[in-house]
Amino acid sequence: MKNLLFLSLVVLLSFNHTKAQDAALFREAANAALEAFNVPGFSVGIIKDGKIILSEGFGTRTYGKKEKVDGNTLFAIASNTKAFTATALAKLDAEEKISLSDPVRKYLPYYEVYDEYVSEHMMVRDLLCHRSGLGTFSGDAIWFKSEQSAEEILKRIKYLPQAYEWRAGYGYSNLSVITGGEVIKAATGKTWAAYVKDSFLAPLGMDRTQTSVTPLQKMDNVATPHITRNNNQAISYVNWDNMGAAGGIVSSSNDMLKWIETQINGGVYQGKEIFPAAAQGQTWKPHNPLGGSKTFTSAGLGWFLTNLDGHRIVSHSGGYDGMYSQVKIAPDDSLGVVILTNSMTGLSGSLTNFIINTYLERDTEGWLEKAVERQKKSTTQWNERREYREKTRVLNTQPTVSKEAYAGTYSDPLFGDIEIVLNGEQLELHFPTSPALNATLTHWHYDTWKINWKETHAWFDFGTLQFVLDNQRKVKKLTFDVPNDDIFFYEIEAVRE
Repeated sequence: MKNLLFLSLVVLLSFNHTKAQDAALFREAANAALEAFNVPGFSVGIIKDGKIILSEGFGTRTYGKKEKVDGNTLFAIASNTKAFTATALAKLDAEEKISLSDPVRKYLPYYEVYDEYVSEHMMVRDLLCHRSGLGTFSGDAIWFKSEQSAEEILKRIKYLPQAYEWRAGYGYSNLSVITGGEVIKAATGKTWAAYVKDSFLAPLGMDRTQTSVTPLQKMDNVATPHITRNNNQAISYVNWDNMGAAGGIVSSSNDMLKWIETQINGGVYQGKEIFPAAAQGQTWKPHNPLGGSKTFTSAGLGWFLTNLDGHRIVSHSGGYDGMYSQVKIAPDDSLGVVILTNSMTGLSGSLTNFIINTYLERDTEGWLEKAVERQKKSTTQWNERREYREKTRVLNTQPTVSKEAYAGTYSDPLFGDIEIVLNGEQLELHFPTSPALNATLTHWHYDTWKINWKETHAWFDFGTLQFVLDNQRKVKKLTFDVPNDDIFFYEIEAVRE
């Protein structure tokens, strides 16, 4: 019934553009999306012509509890952090403290990728527009739930394979932006977090915004992450400090609207310059064309740039364990939207597009039904991957060697050591640098074992590990099959020491 009332309101208001800008329409849209996606909650922030149209919460901070979300509720913004890091580097460039065209090795002599020439000539700006030659999400298994520092992680990049010709393709690389954060530290003597706080958060009065999840334990009005596919299962925050420059900020819609207003105004907030206009000239400059059949899209520095029916759009999304977010700006229309969620669905992107398209008088018919259908399709595809592996399992087989033969230390230059431990009759999988990934093993078929994670993980659940034997039936290495879209365990091939 709520959806029908909402659709009627859309039809009624679509005939009057000024009424369509009323916050009432977007509240109705948000409530309809909350019901249709069946998610815990989210906040929506909208600024138009310098005025805040909406900064409100919908639903609850924790599923099943009466914890109202509002404009001050904190959510992990994940990769929307990249715009802060890129703007920081562009600000240093505008102030002639660094150059975005400097080689990365000028600041990080240890920096090394798949090719020595590329390692020597990789520029700072290359890191921020995803043209390094590294594949999308490649290497994220190095930092995910790892206790290693950013520098220790970056020293392993050299073991990642090249995915496309340097500067002649696109691969969304968290590791590259982490590298940018370390450049800030080398150039200023401040961590990326301290520099961003001093340069942006404090001057803008983004007082609730954090650069780490650690302070959240002592704060109130904090949203809880949820795994949506597990019936909105609440999970704990995951520490992302080692990749903070690429995704570590936690913020609210109230605070993010200050950042968005500053972006719309070319670096100025309430008459005060926060960063030079020249810095935005770099971050909003198309650096890496991505194409598109209907819209021209390019990667800027920390942003994605699109031409939408003649309207310039600057945007980014964010994905954290149990939380998705979206920021979208139409600067020439003096319009900005932020949506922060404590779920892992397409709600933030679809609702943001509805708001933007409404203001730009573009077609919004059936937007919610189409968005929910896309979500159902995505969920089906997720389930099918596991179902396929269960169907292809060969029953009634036995391991070809004893459990004792599997035990030992396996080493991968990319990931480091991995230990297989025999604890009584139980085989265990240990990750010395990432103990949160530890698991027990149960036999699946032949020399393949099912991974039973000791912790619940947002990005993956089912997985298997195969022990590879040589011609003399000696265990030589192990490989992983953990189906998911982000943390690529298949990049790990650990050889027995």
